[in-house]
Amino acid sequence: MPSLKEVRSRIGSVNSTQQITKAMKMVAAAKLRRAQDNIMQMRPYAQKLGEMLGTVSGGGDVVAESPYKAIRPVERVLVIVVTSDRGLCGAFNANAVKAALVRINEQYAAQQSRGNVEIMAIGKKGGEAFARRGFKVNTRYVDSFLNLSFANVRAAAEDAMASFVAGQYDVIEVVYNEFKNVATQIIRTQQLLPIVSTPSSSTTTTAAASVNYTFEPSEEEIIAELIPKSLKIQLYKAVLESNASEHGARMTAMDKATENAGELLKELRLVYNRTRQAAITKEILEIVGGAEALAN
Repeated sequence: MPSLKEVRSRIGSVNSTQQITKAMKMVAAAKLRRAQDNIMQMRPYAQKLGEMLGTVSGGGDVVAESPYKAIRPVERVLVIVVTSDRGLCGAFNANAVKAALVRINEQYAAQQSRGNVEIMAIGKKGGEAFARRGFKVNTRYVDSFLNLSFANVRAAAEDAMASFVAGQYDVIEVVYNEFKNVATQIIRTQQLLPIVSTPSSSTTTTAAASVNYTFEPSEEEIIAELIPKSLKIQLYKAVLESNASEHGARMTAMDKATENAGELLKELRLVYNRTRQAAITKEILEIVGGAEALAN
């Protein structure tokens, strides 16, 4: 049985840890509110932008000529992995890294064996994880969460888009956590480039093809403006989703850690009381034994 001093020391240590986890939960909750507001405002905008692109594209001839829709034999791949800068958020980072690895192993194993798969890390944890595994890692945008803004994410998107147009990569995909609620984050893998038609955009395009639109400026100019903007918004939305998911995951993890600390404190206090009671009983027995010895 541990001594009273050891038990008191452990109780103090767990109590201090519990206070830290409570504080971290409160901070995560405050940040989550802002991050959740940002993503809720971004989702309708991103959806409407996609619908607008499908509408103005009409029959799709202009879009088909876009350099961002060029389909080439897949030789070089860029995977943009969005994680966080810090840990203590449960399996948030591990899930994103695992999903990216599974995608690479299942879809791009041949390219990886030739060293033609590169990672663009947004968030330090993802960059560190893939660097340890020997991947080529682009770390230019790893600090994007230090000052999360559209300007920072736009720079990463423009870099990826320019590389695709120049032929440095044939496919660019994004892996991130989509925010559903505080306790649930859904891993998403999205192909950023080349542009692929989605069922919703195809339906919109078909409906739009039956309408005779007058474009001002020209349809080509509008498409040339909308496609790059849509790609940048897609990546920014993925980063915002990941940011909200991170704070939700950290809030949940810290809440669970606080509960576990409370349970551990109960057990330690029970051990402390039992140890203290045993020590008192032992002292009483020693006193009684000494008194009987003197009496005899």
